[in-house]
Amino acid sequence: MEPSTYLQFFLALVLVLGLILGLSWIMKRVGFGDGAKGPLGRRRRLNTIESAALDARHRVVLLRRDDVEHLVLIGPNTSQVIERGIPALPGSEPVTAPFAAFSQFLSKETHS
Repeated sequence: MEPSTYLQFFLALVLVLGLILGLSWIMKRVGFGDGAKGPLGRRRRLNTIESAALDARHRVVLLRRDDVEHLVLIGPNTSQVIERGIPALPGSEPVTAPFAAFSQFLSKETHS
């Protein structure tokens, strides 16, 4: 085979791999790569609601487990729960994927 044929094969391989990586990046940005099983997947029980940096080494994170929120201080060597059992505000569910609202609608329909 000629060297130009090898070059064509190599460029075709690079193009196909680039297309696969680009498509996977787009799918992840749209919400298909976050471990959810799509709009019919089960409801996630753990979410990060908000996060704020206190200084260069410490961060405060508001976590939601089921319908209860917990305020956690995270540092380089330790983590500490500041407040637990905070009732979740209605309607403050973070949208992590484009199908999250549809998934919540489906779960409400199936449970009612």
